[in-house]
Amino acid sequence: MPKFRALELAIDQASRQRDEQARLYAQAQRALSYARNQLDQLQNYSADTDARWVAGRAVNLSVEMVKHHYQFMDRLQNAVHLQQGVLQNLERQLEAAHQRVLQAEFRLAGFKQVLKARRAAHSQLLHRREQLATDEFAAQRHIRGRADQSLEDVS
Repeated sequence: MPKFRALELAIDQASRQRDEQARLYAQAQRALSYARNQLDQLQNYSADTDARWVAGRAVNLSVEMVKHHYQFMDRLQNAVHLQQGVLQNLERQLEAAHQRVLQAEFRLAGFKQVLKARRAAHSQLLHRREQLATDEFAAQRHIRGRADQSLEDVS
């Protein structure tokens, strides 16, 4: 119905925006999952390296080898901390994306509710007009019927 076309266009646009926000949210979820996987790999590698170091410690190692090991483990821990920071940032981004999806959903639901209310009001208006026309027709018919009866009574 042309009367509601602008609102239907707004709903269509809001649906597209909601779908785009949902796509971005899914993308943020994948990025977070990837970052978690990377963190898990770093932590597992660090734990495995420590376990191998402890198991092989009985062997006499040079001071230089011990120094290199500790430097390597320090860098590995630094990488773990950096990845934890990336993960926290991605979690914030995911939450922001989720909020944008919710806002888009609320906006779309609001437009749909307005359209529903306006269609109901329009339907009610049409029903009232139809009822008025029916009442007018019945009143005219009643008046004609009385007029015809009056003419018969006079005759």
